Amino acid sequence: MFAQVGDSDWGDQRGTGNRTLALFLISALGLCLEMLLIRWIGTEIRIFAYLQNTILVVCFLGLGLGCFTSRQPIHLRQSLIPLGLLVLLLSVPWTRHALGSVSTLLSTLGDLTIWFPGVSPSLWASLGFVALGLATTYCLLILIVDTFVPLGRLLGRLLDDHPNVILAYSVNVAGSLLGTWAFVLVSFLYQPPITWFAVVGLLALFFLWRAGRGWQLNIVLLICIVGLGWFAGQEPGSLRVVWSPYQKLVVREADSSRQEIGQHIVEVNNVGYQMMDDLSEAHTASDPERYPPAMNGLSQYDIPLLLHPHPRTYLIVGAGAGNDAAGGLRNGVAQITAVEIDPAIISIGQAFHPEKPYSSPNVQLVNDDARSFFATTDERFDVIVFGLLDSHTTTAMTNSRLDHYVYTHESIARAKSLLAPGGIMVLSFEAQKPFIADRMARVLLDVFGEVPIVFRIPPTSYGFGGVLFIAGNLEAARLQIATTPRLEALIDWSRELFPLDLTYTTNVTTDDWPYLYLDRPRIPVLYYLLAGLMGVILFRSYRRWKARGLISRWGRSGWHFFFLGAAFLLLEVQNISKASVVLGNTWQVNAVIVSGVLAMALLANLVAHRFPRIPLGPVYVCLIGTCLALYFVDLAQFAFLPYPIKALLVGALTTAPMLFSGLVFVRSFTAVVGKDAALGANMMGSVVGALLQSITFVTGIKALLLVVAAFYVLSALTRPRGVDQERTATASA
Repeated sequence: MFAQVGDSDWGDQRGTGNRTLALFLISALGLCLEMLLIRWIGTEIRIFAYLQNTILVVCFLGLGLGCFTSRQPIHLRQSLIPLGLLVLLLSVPWTRHALGSVSTLLSTLGDLTIWFPGVSPSLWASLGFVALGLATTYCLLILIVDTFVPLGRLLGRLLDDHPNVILAYSVNVAGSLLGTWAFVLVSFLYQPPITWFAVVGLLALFFLWRAGRGWQLNIVLLICIVGLGWFAGQEPGSLRVVWSPYQKLVVREADSSRQEIGQHIVEVNNVGYQMMDDLSEAHTASDPERYPPAMNGLSQYDIPLLLHPHPRTYLIVGAGAGNDAAGGLRNGVAQITAVEIDPAIISIGQAFHPEKPYSSPNVQLVNDDARSFFATTDERFDVIVFGLLDSHTTTAMTNSRLDHYVYTHESIARAKSLLAPGGIMVLSFEAQKPFIADRMARVLLDVFGEVPIVFRIPPTSYGFGGVLFIAGNLEAARLQIATTPRLEALIDWSRELFPLDLTYTTNVTTDDWPYLYLDRPRIPVLYYLLAGLMGVILFRSYRRWKARGLISRWGRSGWHFFFLGAAFLLLEVQNISKASVVLGNTWQVNAVIVSGVLAMALLANLVAHRFPRIPLGPVYVCLIGTCLALYFVDLAQFAFLPYPIKALLVGALTTAPMLFSGLVFVRSFTAVVGKDAALGANMMGSVVGALLQSITFVTGIKALLLVVAAFYVLSALTRPRGVDQERTATASA
């Protein structure tokens, strides 16, 4: 069907219909592959689960360079080879483990808090480890850039050659929607990597099948990539491997020779995450050596219920596989509500927890984000517990981890309102650094107006332990402690052996600045190092892909599309962050917001097609005005509305600027000469926008709207002059 694709140049497309179909499929392929790599690399090299923007940036960089050089030969084998090498490295166990050590190497600086960071004996050793980690990261990211450049060339060529600009751009957006939802669907179905690559392979097959010289070798390479996906999904010795919409979960039996706690261990992204233990009286009494009788009934899962005289209703957020719920049942609680964001963890708890708490009629399971549940429930609870609710990942588009919005001042205040009279709130958290414990204690002090009870539970056979923060009716809690001698003795012992120096001076987290794991507003050093690494990668890729003239051909229109791309990316980040506060930080919400952004782009295309003479001056006024208006609108005030209404309202408010932005883009894109270069400049702007997300560590998330408005002003100032409405109308006909 397509002549000379693969190891030859892109040649005769044989008609507009084929070009349109090819444009649709290459757009879907690019978006699906981008989401796949963000998800997969963040799983296997877990530091990129905290730095997902890094993968996003290099995907955009590859696509942008491809668009800029779209008139050069297009060899799709140049995508297959680096992608195949990347898949091979992440599929073979020993190379996968070696690449996974990048997380340890890059975390030795210590300024970006991740779970199980690397430790080095000296500053020079730390610098050496970081240098090695950056070198390995460079090689990894180069493979990703090289994978996307040929795809970008094909995308740019198809867009530039298409006779109907608005139709072509609409097809591009529609294909991106398909790619998004194709990956969303396989994630929803818990599919492993082989399925992800099978979807990518089906989309790529259109371009490889009998496409030119050497097409047979291209098909063999594609089959090898898909086949390696099967090995990527295997974990020897595991009882179950589940690829949830959030993370990779591996269930295995606890290894007693390594003194692991519990009967089963749940690993997430290749590190320990949760355990499931049978703490029933009969089981602990049968093995007093492993379960010292002095601790029986005093685990971190029992203590919250001992602090209330008559706990009847019990809310657990971050319920995990069921340890907290089992503790509630052991203490005779009649009504337990267990909230867990990841449905796969719920199913693991149902299948493997030895006490089977999720099978009890007294336990109501809720698959939701904690913050979303706080906003929608009207129940009141005697005891509210924040389980070991600690995240190993961020969302794909923001710097915020899944647990960030759960521990903000606004979230704790809302949780307080759900306490019944005389209620107790307990936060259980493994505070890796002193400032994290101080921050949590201070937010409780600010919300409750009273210094919380705080002590550390050490790891024992009864649980992983952590710091317990107790707030609410502290008079009743202290009375309960005083009348339970074993509990009082445990707290005194813990405070003596594991003292906590709380100053109550650490900045609290808010919905605008939710960065729980940063000691203060600042950009971590690792982000500066990665930004510098991006510059090195750009210089290398500029030479490797012969992007000569990239700067000299930039011109006024290049800057116009650059600023539009940067503003659009930052606006999308804002949308996801704001929606997370109101609707929950779930994968469904993120997918719907991204889809809503693309849908607004399609609507803008339709408006531009029907009304080609709309003056852009008023459109810019509406665009910048809506960005500034959103700066002053607190979307959290809509959190208590019925879900369909608030979803519609929040969606409309956050995506309204996208309509005006889309109108500006499509009008400019229709009129510009050299659409491949314009799209390349737009992609480069998106790269800068993704890098600029890190400023929220200092300014807060809301300030992004001011940056967005500034970029749109710059795009208005750099819009090429002399492009009249008649030309636009003619081009869109």
